[in-house]
Amino acid sequence: MNNLKVTNAAEVEDVVRAAIASEQPLDIIGHGSKRQIGQLTTTNAVLDLSALNAVISYEPNELIITVQAGAPLADLLSLIDSKSQQFAFEPMDTGPLLGLPGRGTIGGMIAVGLAGPRRIRAGGVRDHLLGAHAVSGFGESFKTGGKVVKNVTGYDLCKLLAGSWGTLAVMTEVTLKVMPRPESERSLVLRGLDDLKANRAMTAALGSPFDVSGAAHLPASSLRPDVDGLSDIGSPREAVTVIRLEGITASVTHRAASLAKQLSPFGPVDIIADDASARFWSAARDVLPFAANGPLGAWPVWRIVCPPVSGAAIGQALTRPTGGEVIYDWGGGLIWAALPPQPDASAGLVRQQVEAAGGHATLLRAWDEMRHAVDVFHPQPAGVAALEERVRVSFDPKSIFNRGRMRRSVAS
Repeated sequence: MNNLKVTNAAEVEDVVRAAIASEQPLDIIGHGSKRQIGQLTTTNAVLDLSALNAVISYEPNELIITVQAGAPLADLLSLIDSKSQQFAFEPMDTGPLLGLPGRGTIGGMIAVGLAGPRRIRAGGVRDHLLGAHAVSGFGESFKTGGKVVKNVTGYDLCKLLAGSWGTLAVMTEVTLKVMPRPESERSLVLRGLDDLKANRAMTAALGSPFDVSGAAHLPASSLRPDVDGLSDIGSPREAVTVIRLEGITASVTHRAASLAKQLSPFGPVDIIADDASARFWSAARDVLPFAANGPLGAWPVWRIVCPPVSGAAIGQALTRPTGGEVIYDWGGGLIWAALPPQPDASAGLVRQQVEAAGGHATLLRAWDEMRHAVDVFHPQPAGVAALEERVRVSFDPKSIFNRGRMRRSVAS
């Protein structure tokens, strides 16, 4: 494997132009923490951005930070936390799920676009990406967006880069919006609800005037480990439904009491605060019950996005015939499904249930044989796929970047 490690944007241009001339596809990596996600690719050249790791500027009073794409995410989270700030979309750390902890970069975070529990209120990664410098598949540097939070006319190209899995351009520098960290948080915990009743409770909470910032449900399980962050709320053998509120202490305390009263028809409500609440939501964000080093570490894991009202029905349709395990987030709109190993990772069953509800499913953790056998990303309708391909070709006409990462048919 030819590892092409670059130290600045000019070197990125040189590498990309050479790859274009030789029609040599490039795998784009920071620290390689997410290379296990996506279709199997076939290339012997890696464009390594890990040396592009500087913080260009951080302006806490302006709520913006500009960094190079290879900057370690953990370092940036520590930096902004020191100023009582955060990325409001709660970027997921895929390390525990994939068995590669603590290695993600800011460019990888943007490329995969995996937001955490606060997605339901704060939006996704692309909503907080203000600007980017990147190199296209023409070997040309370009800049999109800027360093000002404002409304614009037209479509900001940097939004396309979020969730593109590195198939459009090589990001070298990005500017992101940061937000103040809440002064306090409370989580309301209901116990023993089945999936359907939990779905109704989360819907009621999200429809309330109390500004909910997280709504998750963990069904009862005999396989889920007693991991850090979950032990605060009880035994894995008891289902828990957890609702989060954030803000200034007086407001959070009042809203928690009012929401607990509103949810009382679903059963007794416990309230956990601050550190205990934060540990739970960190565990839910990173799907720690399905971690690679846990009892379900050998099972493939699907990430399913669907209408929240359909979440419980989909989850039950997947777990009852397979004996699998699920976790619900986003009020039922995000389902993590760990299913017992099958050659096709139960793709037929998953896609049938998800498509019927108008959702989509990504095989986030799977072994090479499964990734070769099935479509990792949800197959698009013909019209959408054609539009997506036109966009990709407009950035990278020779398919130099992460060739075959998102489509199995290209990876042969």
